[in-house]
Amino acid sequence: MNRSFYLQLVNPWHPAMEIPDSSQLAAPHPDYPDILMESRAAQALKSLLARLDAFDRIVPVSGFRSHQQQQKIWDDSMKENGYLFTKQYVAIPGCSEHETGLAIDLAANAPDIDFIRPDFPYTGIYGQFRALAPSYGFILRYPAGKESITRISEEPWHFRYVGVPYASIITNRGLVLEEYADSNKRSVS
Repeated sequence: MNRSFYLQLVNPWHPAMEIPDSSQLAAPHPDYPDILMESRAAQALKSLLARLDAFDRIVPVSGFRSHQQQQKIWDDSMKENGYLFTKQYVAIPGCSEHETGLAIDLAANAPDIDFIRPDFPYTGIYGQFRALAPSYGFILRYPAGKESITRISEEPWHFRYVGVPYASIITNRGLVLEEYADSNKRSVS
């Protein structure tokens, strides 16, 4: 995979263009072999969790999803939660970062984990994860205060692999991927 794959912007205006095949996917957590990510992203997450010795406290909730899986999540949420909630928290099928294998939803390990809005605190081991994430190529994709840009509500559990050094650049500048992509487009023009 090349740099443009890892930096691809995926949202309602930019559908997922590159989808990894099954040979390019791997499990980032040994206890959750069915939750997959693109292999480089999976290795980075596995390394970060190992550094924090957090495999028992931080668990993956959702990684790679096929288009059909994303459609089912959208349809189920529409039935259970309605349009307004679904629009805030579930990406339109074809426009989900999960379809690239570069996104991961994480949770604090607990008996009952909400699939759509898992609990991932800002303190303790979770705060340490957040602080180290950019060094491993991850950004918090939907931070508070950026909803008007991302068109997604704050999602403290949703991390996106963009690679090193881009994650540090994006995080240190207080940007979201839309802003980073826009600033790069302008600097090239």
